[in-house]
Amino acid sequence: MVVVIAAEAPVGVALNTAALLGVGLGHHHDQVVGPETEDAAGNPHTGMCAYPIPVLRASAEQLHDLRTQAAVRDDVTVHDMHQIAQRARTYDQMSTTLSGTKPDDVEYLGLALFGPRQTVDSLTGALALYR
Repeated sequence: MVVVIAAEAPVGVALNTAALLGVGLGHHHDQVVGPETEDAAGNPHTGMCAYPIPVLRASAEQLHDLRTQAAVRDDVTVHDMHQIAQRARTYDQMSTTLSGTKPDDVEYLGLALFGPRQTVDSLTGALALYR
């Protein structure tokens, strides 16, 4: 798993993008969320991601190219966050706008990739950590 955020995104948008991509990963890949745990007093703590998720940064052009490359891989699931979703007031509005938008015109704010480590690393290995 890896999350890649648009280098140009303002901090608030970047954080929101990472959060939304994390929800998508957790929803579509049950195995990434570990079981509930307890502290020494027996207080329950909900399951967290059982794997590290590096957060990387990429330019808008790199994000678009990365999504295109990852989408053709059968062993990689791509979760994306784009400007259309960020600007929409409702899910229906986002869906309607997206359905009328050409793929080349979608501006990505971030991507989350899930798949075999070697494959994900081959797609994202040249990207820098988000700092």
